[in-house]
Amino acid sequence: MERLERIYLMEKLLRSRRVVPADLFISRLEVSRATFKRDLEFLRSRMNVPVVWDADAGGYRIDSDLPESELPGLWFNAEEALALLTMHQLLGEIGEGMLEPHVAPIARRLEKILGSRGHAAGQVRDRIRLLQMARRPVNAAQFGMLAQALLERRRLLVRHFNRGTGDTLERVLSPQRLVYYRDNWYLDAWCHLREGVRSFAVDAIQQASQLQESSVDVASDELDRELATGYGIFAGSNVRWADLRFSASRARWVSSEQWHPAQRSRVESDGSYRLELPFSDSRELLMDILKHGGEVEVLAPQSLRDEVARHLAQALARYGPSSGGGSSAEPGPP
Repeated sequence: MERLERIYLMEKLLRSRRVVPADLFISRLEVSRATFKRDLEFLRSRMNVPVVWDADAGGYRIDSDLPESELPGLWFNAEEALALLTMHQLLGEIGEGMLEPHVAPIARRLEKILGSRGHAAGQVRDRIRLLQMARRPVNAAQFGMLAQALLERRRLLVRHFNRGTGDTLERVLSPQRLVYYRDNWYLDAWCHLREGVRSFAVDAIQQASQLQESSVDVASDELDRELATGYGIFAGSNVRWADLRFSASRARWVSSEQWHPAQRSRVESDGSYRLELPFSDSRELLMDILKHGGEVEVLAPQSLRDEVARHLAQALARYGPSSGGGSSAEPGPP
């Protein structure tokens, strides 16, 4: 851990606790006592943070009698920045409406926090961007209806468009939770038509009305078994394991990614990267495999390997001589 990172962590510990024992500093910073003493002196003398020793409490604290200071040149870490900017962006998208009087104070507070490290909030928003590339718009009134039924534990009568089949079906749902995943909203619910847990894209719910009947409640661990065990948003209890091998060049990217919390991985002697992960429905996994083209091979199971081969063959057929996309022959003389 570099010194600047340690100084940032020290300041964060001091501001999150009333008193911080020396042993806690040493443990969290993973340094010797001598290094901790040098970092503490740097924090006091170079960063002007008023850290004092409190003998009665047995630890270090920031002296509240002195003016509060901020570390110059240090900003939020990646997770904090993402959380703050996401909240700010979502509040901005709400715009004017019934919630505006409630949203405005929160937005002003976020502006203050974003600019609290010596940088103007406007500069932060201009220089750090959150891009949502595949977001599908959701009807605000529809979303409100779903959320109300969810929280009041009421059933819903919905008309849902199935993009896979092109069919629209009327269903009665017992909503369990709303999930924001890959820039889109999904409703996890007990489907009374299918008599099982299903996940529905909120933007594909064309109509919704709240019923008087109480929702069927599904335990959180059962929801996780059905929806969170496999890969992505398409889930189920019939879990299989995919074994993928990425080329050495693609491994430089993929080895830093988390595809699933339970994944297993290793780097082979030739530099290729093996990734094993659970899935129950192949649709989303197929999309993530195919985007890597010839840089990945499905080793198992055979059924998934066959699916990838079929999709690649269909794609190749679109570019063949008879596909209507033009001839691959060389042009003749003028």
